[in-house]
Amino acid sequence: MKTCLVVDDSSVIRKIARRILEEMDFQIIEAEDGEKALEVCKRGLPDAILLDWNMPIMDGYEFLGNLRRMSGGAAPKVVFCTTENGIDHIARAIDAGANEYIMKPFDKDIVAAKFQEVGLLAVPV
Repeated sequence: MKTCLVVDDSSVIRKIARRILEEMDFQIIEAEDGEKALEVCKRGLPDAILLDWNMPIMDGYEFLGNLRRMSGGAAPKVVFCTTENGIDHIARAIDAGANEYIMKPFDKDIVAAKFQEVGLLAVPV
């Protein structure tokens, strides 16, 4: 079973993402900020990371930079999931190593489509 780390400071968003991703047969790990997410990744890299941008302690952009510099840190597929919709934010995320970008609010179809695009799902769910 593939693992997905859901990183968001909102417990509601983490709960919604968990429900969607579990239906897609992912094992879910949660973190409420980038610092905690980095600790999780140091113990073992997930297959996928659904990542919020704006969080306390360490934001998603800083987390992504740290992740990509880790040994093996290029492997997880990272999908930013945020309210930041400016083209500059999207470009910064992709330049920093994000594989895809989802806008909040999101639903199962959007998540499945993006996960399929980055090779995490073979067929639509």
